[in-house]
Amino acid sequence: MPPRDNGHDEPVIRDNRKIDPETGQPREGAPPADGQPSAGAPADDLAGGSAGGSAGDGELAAQLAERTADLQRLQAEYVNYRKRVERDRLAVREQAVAGALTELLPVLDDIGRARDHGELTGGFAKVAESLEAALAKLGLTSYGQKGDPFDPTVHEALMHSYSPDVTEPTAIEVLQPGYRMGERVLRPARVAVAEPAEPQEAPSASAGETEDES
Repeated sequence: MPPRDNGHDEPVIRDNRKIDPETGQPREGAPPADGQPSAGAPADDLAGGSAGGSAGDGELAAQLAERTADLQRLQAEYVNYRKRVERDRLAVREQAVAGALTELLPVLDDIGRARDHGELTGGFAKVAESLEAALAKLGLTSYGQKGDPFDPTVHEALMHSYSPDVTEPTAIEVLQPGYRMGERVLRPARVAVAEPAEPQEAPSASAGETEDES
């Protein structure tokens, strides 16, 4: 049997320990034990990682600001929508109540005439008072008094005359009371109006001279 060649066949032992047993220092090329980049790592790789993180944070902040602005806009639109719906609901309710009250005004006129003639007595008087109280709770009020200044926006002149007792157009007689619901006029007050008396024309100077000559 030929002898074995010890230079080629014997096992080769490699020392892969990260710490040199003789010096106690990390061997060159071995990664640090704490997992941090080795001192020989390229600086460009570290800078690139930091820049990439900053760019990602900026994009995330921009997206967050955009979503926040969208939510604020949606909230404002919803608030405006609720206000508009509430305003429309109140307008519809007011229109319905005004229509019902207008239909009852002739009944109130009959009650007023009966009261003026002393015919509002007994149970009928209690019913009339209850009806007037219920309508007042709905916002119905009457207006129009003798002596009020004439206002064409709330008065309707049915009669016209001149009087020396007034200094401006005045309601001297209320023929039919007016009614409001809040600031809304349901029916104008129908009145007789008097204006100040027209000044009489003074005699002309020529007429006076003619009389003196005669």
